[in-house]
Amino acid sequence: MGRVAGRKYNPAMKSNPTNETGEADTPAAVSAPRLWRHNGWTARVIKSEDDDGWAVEMLLDGEAEPALVGPWTMGRDKKNPKPIDAPAFNTLVKTATEVLRRHEQQRYAQYHKSIAASTAEGPVTVTLDIVPDEDYPYALLAARDAGGERLAEVRVAPDFKLSLSSAGAWIEKGFGKPGDGGNSRG
Repeated sequence: MGRVAGRKYNPAMKSNPTNETGEADTPAAVSAPRLWRHNGWTARVIKSEDDDGWAVEMLLDGEAEPALVGPWTMGRDKKNPKPIDAPAFNTLVKTATEVLRRHEQQRYAQYHKSIAASTAEGPVTVTLDIVPDEDYPYALLAARDAGGERLAEVRVAPDFKLSLSSAGAWIEKGFGKPGDGGNSRG
């Protein structure tokens, strides 16, 4: 292997040419003992930071941080890592995909709340959708009837606490902006 910019040249790590729009094409599939790349995922065996062992990191194309980092098995010589093979790569992709899915579900649950309230006119679903804008975060408080018809929507502070009592109070006040005492419908 030769050297490129002070680093060892590894043909498995070479970049792909760009397409007509100047964007990089998707990386070519690679099946090296310590590096696998296929269908948007890259598995790379790395030296573990914690001890003398090895770890594997799973990167989704276009992401700066790995989706998954976990311990990797030592080879028979108890010194070098076991090579990545197709079944191991497929298992790693499945696990990393599941981790990303759980993170997305957690993020969604953090920013989207829903409560069902009973009124004389029937059930009302009150939702709070937080918009985590870096400069001006806010939330949308909305109400829908049993048929899904929008009854009201108002902009509130992102730290608004949606509870059964706050939803009930909002409904009783005629869907005015919480805290202003008004009856303006969104």
